[in-house]
Amino acid sequence: MSINVLLVDDEAIDLEWLRRRVLASPLDLAVVGTANSGFNALKIMEQERVDIILSDIRMPIMMGTEFARRAKVIHPKVKIVFISGHEDFSYAKEAIEINASGYLLKPVEDKDLYEMLESLSASLEQEREQNRSFTEALSLVNKELILRWFEEASPEPAEPHLRSALNPLLQKGAAAAIVEIDDLEWKLRDLSEEEARVKTRQMTGLIRAFVESAKLGTLIPVHHHRFVILCSLPPDSFLSLLDELIQHMAGSSPCTLTIGVGRYAQDEAGLHESYQQATAALSAKWLLGKNRLIRDNLESSPRGTPGARIEQTVVQLLEAIIQYDLVAIDDHLLELFKSAGKKDVYELIVRITSKLHADLQQQNENLYELLQWESHQPDILFQFETIHDILSWMRRRFFELSELLYVKRQRQKRKLIDEIMNYVEENLEKKITLKEVAAHFDFTPNYLGFLFKEEYGLPFSEYVNERKTGRVFELLSDPTLKIYEIAERMGYKNIIYFNRQFKQITGMTPGEYRKKQKI
Repeated sequence: MSINVLLVDDEAIDLEWLRRRVLASPLDLAVVGTANSGFNALKIMEQERVDIILSDIRMPIMMGTEFARRAKVIHPKVKIVFISGHEDFSYAKEAIEINASGYLLKPVEDKDLYEMLESLSASLEQEREQNRSFTEALSLVNKELILRWFEEASPEPAEPHLRSALNPLLQKGAAAAIVEIDDLEWKLRDLSEEEARVKTRQMTGLIRAFVESAKLGTLIPVHHHRFVILCSLPPDSFLSLLDELIQHMAGSSPCTLTIGVGRYAQDEAGLHESYQQATAALSAKWLLGKNRLIRDNLESSPRGTPGARIEQTVVQLLEAIIQYDLVAIDDHLLELFKSAGKKDVYELIVRITSKLHADLQQQNENLYELLQWESHQPDILFQFETIHDILSWMRRRFFELSELLYVKRQRQKRKLIDEIMNYVEENLEKKITLKEVAAHFDFTPNYLGFLFKEEYGLPFSEYVNERKTGRVFELLSDPTLKIYEIAERMGYKNIIYFNRQFKQITGMTPGEYRKKQKI
């Protein structure tokens, strides 16, 4: 693999000279970009893999040392060499502080440049050799495919190429962990878009650098605030390093991390389940709090066991919450807690809330955001003295959740009906069919017709006829318009049919209506 070099200098002549000298080197080097400012260089780094940076130390707007600091956030292991004149040598101390890999004085001799590049290339090759592992064996495409496979609720066996990528990881057993940056959105909300991007890159860089340096495993980005780690280290080492990562982030960043961890697996199905377990564990963050490691310690329950019956009752509880069936919510909660001992309550609460949160997420809803439940509030549950107190508290909160979801659905329905009515109003002078309107709003005609009648109280076709008639009345009130002009404007090609339709609805012809209204 060739070594990628980025060149940065605000002087076009010096930049071109440097580019030609690097390309003339006998080493396997590729110039992936040239930039006349630190800002442009950072943009290149976001799009290209960069191994070595050769940069002028004195540049307008953003000094080379400031650019280097930001570059290290994007790629902590990049090698940076500064180029400057004798008068800028005072910057050498600052360059040392940010771990620059070298310093060249202008005018740079070919011999000095090539010796520096050769030394850095050798160092990079040695690092690559040391770090060759499962992490680097996985291509970006394979990582994306693995992530999609993890997201499948009932996955098919992994494809052969994925199986060959996963097998080295599973030889010693492996587990999945999901890392989430806490409160990222609201902690960055007062920053500009560019500042927020820089902060996010910094935090992402901290996570990547830690995972790489600790050889923690394979890091797969999910979103800008969430990552998956696949690890085959011994369980104790894995958990210890994850704790270190949480502490490292808390001490080096404005945000903290919460990590959900699944159980160790020996095969593909087990690894997929480990990912699901890590997801469920992370979803308990709203209950257990953030800035911590959350493990899934609940064993899977075979059918027919009490654990399986609990899972089924939780599914029924969610259905009752969605259907706004308060009686059924109460029944299912009583069923869940009726035989729970004090030592079982904690695990039962985690299981219920994790399942509810995970299932609601499938419907683009968020349990703790709906309830506006801060991380300290769940402590209340563990201050109650009896199961009856816990049950009463949870009943109130789930009744509240059910009502919130119901009200939200009603608002969404009302908003949709309002949008349909506006659409009809804007197209009254055209032919309007239920099929066309359903296609416009991406629904089936049967469902939209049922929903409209349920919400408005009239079949859709009757509503359209009612509104079209109202528009005809408006047009007839304008004496400057001829009746045949109104008929044509409303989409009737035959004025006789227009007259017949109008009379059928109003009991009079358009002309009789005008006489009666003295128009």
